[in-house]
Amino acid sequence: MGKSTFQGGIHPYEGKELSKDGLIQTVMPKDMVVFSMSQHIGAPATPVVAKGDSVKMGQIIGQASGFISANIVSSVSGTVKAIEPRLLSSGNKATCVIVENDGEYTPVEGLGEDRDYQNLSREEIRQIIKDAGIVGMGGAGFPTNVKVTPKNEDDIEYIIVNGAECEPYLTSDYRLMMERPEEIIQGLRVLLSLFDHAKGVIAIEDNKMDAINKIQYLLEDDRDISVKKLKTKYPQGAERQVISVVTGRKIHSKMLPADAGCIVDNVQTMIAVYQAVCKSTPCMSRVVTVTGDAVAKGQNYEVKFGMSHAELLEEAGGLKREAPKIISGGPMMGMAMYDLDTPITKTSSSILAMSEDQVAEFEPTNCIRCGRCATVCPSRLVPQMMAEAVERGDMDYFQKIHGMECYECGSCTYVCPAKRRLTQMFKKARRAVMDASRKKA
Repeated sequence: MGKSTFQGGIHPYEGKELSKDGLIQTVMPKDMVVFSMSQHIGAPATPVVAKGDSVKMGQIIGQASGFISANIVSSVSGTVKAIEPRLLSSGNKATCVIVENDGEYTPVEGLGEDRDYQNLSREEIRQIIKDAGIVGMGGAGFPTNVKVTPKNEDDIEYIIVNGAECEPYLTSDYRLMMERPEEIIQGLRVLLSLFDHAKGVIAIEDNKMDAINKIQYLLEDDRDISVKKLKTKYPQGAERQVISVVTGRKIHSKMLPADAGCIVDNVQTMIAVYQAVCKSTPCMSRVVTVTGDAVAKGQNYEVKFGMSHAELLEEAGGLKREAPKIISGGPMMGMAMYDLDTPITKTSSSILAMSEDQVAEFEPTNCIRCGRCATVCPSRLVPQMMAEAVERGDMDYFQKIHGMECYECGSCTYVCPAKRRLTQMFKKARRAVMDASRKKA
């Protein structure tokens, strides 16, 4: 096993006390439910229903349209009212299937039936995961069936459940580890059955000792699964950092975790695997944290995909004061929202409402060459030099100094005394390099 932490990183205000103590509550969508066909990395799903069609809860309404793609399943029953582009919380538009919820939640045949994964072949398990539309629910949205189908099964030595949840304010994974740990463990056992040489590791930051203790107790006699306690530090939950800390192995931007003998899945993804394989229930909902000093009460909610952020915030009691900034996700890697009338998707982790927009108050100045950005960078890059390359438009040099290894965690921006918006610069630069590469190809 590796060390308990990695080199670099930061310690921002955690804010988890605002929402971590209440039990997960279930909320239901109202009349119209909007299902984006782009809830994952890769090609958007293709609608397989038409306006006027009746749909049932658990029915596939969007078919994966490529190797890197994922099915979309209806979380309600009702009638398809439209198929049209709609705005997402990212600010982009995507094709969406709009279903009028009849409130009956009539299921497809067999939904919820118990199933013993030990009686299924590996191919059957992978097909169930694919049919269920499961993707990485930690934020990346990578189709899980692709992840668990590596080129060589024998090379996989670790299946890591990422329970670090290092992003400030977010507590949905913590609540799931406290309330549904058996499902996490059983989902991990399902995936372990796909590989002959793999061991399971559940990696959790040490600010969640009650979750660590609970899961360790449940695994007391388990020889195949262990718990790895991680030092609380941001971005401990980044895939590269988790792999490094758990196994001592390193990966870079041109590698997959499977190249290091690892598969890494988020807590909610693991529960989705359990639900699909053992309970015949496809991916239709997730737990979302509603938090921030502007919300009436911080809480975690089980939310059906397609429900709007505005509806969820209303169900949560709304705002107790004006919120000049509302973020989808956490403060480090989330995106500011300018319209709450957008659907919750598989990668929607949080609604974070802040009473102050601290970023807007800062006026960036020139770099003072203090070197703090390089000290905290978890990828061991030199953000100062990367920023200089971006400012003069030298994308070749940006790549030469490994700028594409940045995964936009925001640590450099957080510590910069000059308040330079480094992460935003690198995000644009990386997109420009990738766009140029695609055009060249």
